[in-house]
Amino acid sequence: MQELMLLALRFRRTDADERGATLVEYALLVTLIALVCFSAVTILGSSVSTQFSSINDPLR
Repeated sequence: MQELMLLALRFRRTDADERGATLVEYALLVTLIALVCFSAVTILGSSVSTQFSSINDPLR
């Protein structure tokens, strides 16, 4: 019975450690996605602005 309780305690500690690791993994994913979005807006922003200007100029 004592061994079963020790095994259950070890499982709880492992479960808590895995939850912490999962939180870190999600934080890294969110950071990576935000970085990709920021980079895309920065790179494509001037191109899209130029295209809108070229469309808007003939309409004036």
